[in-house]
Order: sequence, then C-alpha cells, then structure tokens
Amino acid sequence: MITVRKMNVASSRPYTWVDARDVNRDDISALTEEYMISSDLMSDILDQDEQSRIDKEDEYTAIIARVPLDDDDASPIKQNAIPLGIILYPDTVITICLGDSVVLEDFSKKRFRQYPMSTKEGFVISILGRSALVFIRILKYINRQKDLAEERLKERVQNAELLQLLEIQKSLVYLNTSITSNEMLIERLMKSPIFRLNNEEEQEFLDDVVIDNKQAIAMAKIYADTLVVTMDAYANVINNNMNIVMKRLTVFSLGMMFPTFITGFYGMNVGLPLQNWPWAWILLASFCIGSAMIGTWIFWDNRDRRKAWDEDDERKNRKRKKS
Repeated sequence: MITVRKMNVASSRPYTWVDARDVNRDDISALTEEYMISSDLMSDILDQDEQSRIDKEDEYTAIIARVPLDDDDASPIKQNAIPLGIILYPDTVITICLGDSVVLEDFSKKRFRQYPMSTKEGFVISILGRSALVFIRILKYINRQKDLAEERLKERVQNAELLQLLEIQKSLVYLNTSITSNEMLIERLMKSPIFRLNNEEEQEFLDDVVIDNKQAIAMAKIYADTLVVTMDAYANVINNNMNIVMKRLTVFSLGMMFPTFITGFYGMNVGLPLQNWPWAWILLASFCIGSAMIGTWIFWDNRDRRKAWDEDDERKNRKRKKS
C-alpha cells in the first residue's frame, strides 16, 4: 500500500512523504518505474536480514535502517525487526517497508509533534529516534515476560516455560543485532558528508537518539547475559534432579537384587527344600518382600550416613579455614 502525504506545507521547505508499507509486486513495480529506484536497492530493502547502511546514488540518497515490529495482535517476543528503506530526493522522502511498523504508523497519524520533522533530514533522525524508544519498550516487555516465566519455574520446572525462555533469548539476540546495526548507521550519518543536518535543534535531537540507542543496546546486553545465567542455573537444577532420581532408582534396584536372587535360586531344575509343600510360595513371597525392604533400608541408610559424613567434613573444613 502506497500513501502520499504532504509534509511541512506551511514551511518554506515542504516535502512529500511517500509511505509504502506491506508492499506487493504492483507497489514495487510502481515505485521502481515512477521514482527510478534500482532493482538491487529494492531487493536489499525487501531482504529480511538486511542490515543498516547509507548509500549515495546519482539521483537519490538511500538509507536502510532496522525498525521494530510492534503489532498489538502479536506478541513482541515472537517478532523481529525488519529493514526500512528511506530514499531521499530533493523534495521527496520515500519509505519502503516489507511489513508494517508502529514507528511509521505513529508518524502517519502525527502523534508526536516534538520531533524535528520540518526537513527531510529531521524526518530521518525522527524515525531512528522513535525506533530506539520502541526497542526499549519491547525490551522492557520481554524482561517482564522473562520474570514471569522464572516465577513459574520456581514452583515447578516445566518444558513450556523453558521453551519460552529460549524464545526470549532468541528475540534478545535479534533485537540486539538490529539495535547495534542502527547504532553503526547513526555513527555514519554523523560523519557522512552526504547527510547534513540543517539546524542546532536537529543536532541536539540526534545526540538524544544516540543516547537512547546506546541505552537500548545496554539493556539488551544485560537482559541477554542475565538470561544466559538463568538458563545455565536451571540446566544445573534439572541435572541435579535427574541425579537424585537416578540415585533413588539405584537404591531400589539394589534392594530388589535379593528377591531376584531367591526366585532365581528356586527356579533351578534341582531338588530344593519345601518344593513339595503347596503353600511354599507364600513363604517365599514373604521372604522376598522382606529381603527387598531390608536391602533397600540398608542401602538407603548407608547413603544417608555418607551424606551426613560429607556434611560433617564440610563443616570441619569451614572451621579450619576460619581459624
């Protein structure tokens, strides 16, 4: 869908904003033919994995930035940032996006009047600034979902919560990559001779964008590092629980070794005591049950004693270190 808007009409430097979102083949053909956009640049803009950059062509300046997807109908955890192509002509700004973004929706509805949108360059840095703030909002939402998943895992370790933490970890990696890519783009814009700001207001706003973007990068890194530690901790918890279960099964297996020996002994094809007594199986069954219980108790008691000895040795070592 292509929408044409007149921007800053009352000013001496008005420009036209061509807003192309959710583009299809017809939209791509119309943009390529009417505005002479190269097919290679269009392919890069529509590439989901394209990173931020700025290029200078003969007729226009092309900028590719990463903007977040933040639709109310979907969870931000399962979303990623997508490339946004910004093409600057002398009196026209063209934005091309494969999907839809809340950043473009905000500017199309003129929700923020404090942004320096009086010029094309101000419009570009306004998009970058709004993207950084939306990235921060998504990161905070993801962190809250991480905390909720951890609270549920404290009660009981379940696969659903672990898979959710894995999705959060993947989202943090993707978001951190996009935000870092935008930071590199901002640094190039500040140094590039083909992108010049028009006044001090735009320069101050760009400085604020740099601060917000660095904050988003720091938040993504902190959340990602914290999540890695959390995942490692729960992996250790799962391994510890599995070791406890295996120890219990080993004790029960050793306890069942005694009745297995007795039944195997009476299964031999030789003459044995009580083999002609019709109620001998009751005595043997009772003996097997009793031997299994006694054997289990012996091994379990020895395990508890070893555990108590280990704890006692640990306390003695602590006292020695203190002294």
